[in-house]
Amino acid sequence: MMRRLLLAALLALAVAATALAAPGVLPVPSPAVPVKGMVTMVDLGAKTCIPCKMMAPILVELEKQYRGKAAVLFIDVREDYDAARKFGIRAIPTQIFYDKTGREVARHEGFMDKKSISDKLNQLLAK
Repeated sequence: MMRRLLLAALLALAVAATALAAPGVLPVPSPAVPVKGMVTMVDLGAKTCIPCKMMAPILVELEKQYRGKAAVLFIDVREDYDAARKFGIRAIPTQIFYDKTGREVARHEGFMDKKSISDKLNQLLAK
């Protein structure tokens, strides 16, 4: 019995050491959200989530399109565990929109298409 417990403990330590050595496993700090003085859209999801993968190229395009006007950010809540708690995430992906003053003005859960995100960002930029 003692031998089994010792072997289980050693196996658990080996697995933990491997996980810590793997890239992307350690928590990554969240970027500053919202970006001070800018309209901000943050997408909270995971690189392994299917709808999140579908949104990834959209976010890249939007980040380029709105660079200097609005911040478009992605936080992987599986790498940054505290972000899910900090932002009150119940489902991924979740998009949160902030106005220029840093006030949360809208929240959406699930896949969000490029036009819907652009419309929301344009609406906030027009204010």
